[in-house]
Amino acid sequence: MDKRPPGRTCVALAGRAVDPRVGEAMRTLAQHLLGMGHSVRVIADEALALEGAGVHTVLESDLAVDADLIVAVGGDGTMLHAARMAAMADVPVLGINRGRLGFLADVGPEQMVQSLDDALGGRCQAERRMLLAAQILADGRPIEALALNDVVVAKRETGRMVDVRTWVNGAYVNTHVGDGFIIATPTGSTAYALSCGGPIVHPSLDAVVLVPVCPHTLSDRPIVVPASSVVEIELADRFESRAQVVCDGIVLCDLDPGVRLRIERARVNATLLHPPGHDYYRILRSKLHWGRGTREGQPPGA
Repeated sequence: MDKRPPGRTCVALAGRAVDPRVGEAMRTLAQHLLGMGHSVRVIADEALALEGAGVHTVLESDLAVDADLIVAVGGDGTMLHAARMAAMADVPVLGINRGRLGFLADVGPEQMVQSLDDALGGRCQAERRMLLAAQILADGRPIEALALNDVVVAKRETGRMVDVRTWVNGAYVNTHVGDGFIIATPTGSTAYALSCGGPIVHPSLDAVVLVPVCPHTLSDRPIVVPASSVVEIELADRFESRAQVVCDGIVLCDLDPGVRLRIERARVNATLLHPPGHDYYRILRSKLHWGRGTREGQPPGA
């Protein structure tokens, strides 16, 4: 753990530094921060790729501890991982996009140094995002995980469907026959849930989206429930029915028939930092390619 004088800012850099584009950005940010007299830390596994940068190394579990800011460099996967760590320590996260889509990591490499200075100077827009907490008993022991995007019950056998029973606040909802089921936050409504026909939910809303994956019947539609809801999932005992629980793209465990998965709003939130002038609808237009062939900010024909 790095020791820093009182008043000195500690910034944690998160990213796969072995990726040349990510490593170059992390070195640039580290040198800028060190030149300003700040303390910089990275996970020990990433330090070799940043050799000579003068950063402190910590265990992954300690990255957010006592840090003032986490800068996630990479794609939305890196941002999701960093946000979960940051939420537990109540540390804000700034995302630098060196991946593909960049819904969450919305700062480009050209603006990253200026955006970092804005974050340290308190000029960024802070946005609180809810997380989900998933809990399940596996082999007689409780397993828990957080998700900023979604908790997914995914089938394991390609050629077979699964029967997923759902309850909301103890009330039976439906048995969904198909390829799986998604429980998504507003943040995750623009991820896997969107590709399965779910609605886009503004991140300021307190809601959870329940979306069936490739349902066997077209009448099985997504539903939006209050964020205070407790959602329970159970796999029906169907011949060779096998599924697994996936939180933000990471496999948590297998879901056996009759075992109850419980999902509810987490007690912690993630704080995402956006550069000054951040516009959620502009991000949607850009990433989803809305309004192609029309002038920016103008309706068609204007």
